[in-house]
Amino acid sequence: MKIFLTGASSGIGLAIARMLTAGGHEVWGTSREPARIPRLARLHPVLLDLSDPNLIDQAFAKALSEAGHFDVVINNAGSGHFGPAEHLPTQEIASQFQILVFGHLQVMQLALNAMRSRGSGLIINVTSLASRLPVPFMAAYNSAKAAMAAFTMSMQLELPDSRIHIVDLQPGDICTAFNDAVRRSEEHDSRYEVKAAKTWTAVDRNMKAAPKPELAAKHVLKLINTINPPPRVTVGDLFQSKIAPFIFRFLPQRVRIWGLKKYYGI
Repeated sequence: MKIFLTGASSGIGLAIARMLTAGGHEVWGTSREPARIPRLARLHPVLLDLSDPNLIDQAFAKALSEAGHFDVVINNAGSGHFGPAEHLPTQEIASQFQILVFGHLQVMQLALNAMRSRGSGLIINVTSLASRLPVPFMAAYNSAKAAMAAFTMSMQLELPDSRIHIVDLQPGDICTAFNDAVRRSEEHDSRYEVKAAKTWTAVDRNMKAAPKPELAAKHVLKLINTINPPPRVTVGDLFQSKIAPFIFRFLPQRVRIWGLKKYYGI
């Protein structure tokens, strides 16, 4: 298969690229710094910055011209910001939504247009369990992932082509270097300092103890080999990916908030 993958230079994206190319698939993997993408057989580096709409069009068109067609498009590239929502700059919110929502929606629309002529295809949008179980002090990330999950479901409701499938892949904590790239708020408000410090400690601890990114890659491999893939898949440890989402469906909002505060020690 021929696959277009955003965010292929690290974390979940790199694990996906390695597993798919090892399985014989051709992968056009994107990064803002293509030199960071390992040199692997069947892995084609593509320069793509999701913050630049013009570059998105150019990058996808160039990759599509080389590939001829794409059987699968995976929206995976990510970004994060940590800090009190009260002081979150508008430009930071806009940046998170451009990368995590608008940029990937643009890729998805380009993919659908390309796939329609063939009458088949698979789009996998990597959102997050944070869309349903928000992480404290990551309001922009949580809300952007929730927006992407809602848009994905809307597309699933509307798509007229039964042979084109869109899947919402929702990872919980996965052991990657994602936290190292998360931007931290420069605003120092003493009212939030203790809670923010406790939350970051919990987030960092959970990340280090989480399953490896190869788990997410295995789910992707399974999805692309499934004739009728499920609309949503959760990935992570048993508690985060299965137990917590199931329990939270039946709890009132007040109890959900209490439970999440307990989980993060705040």
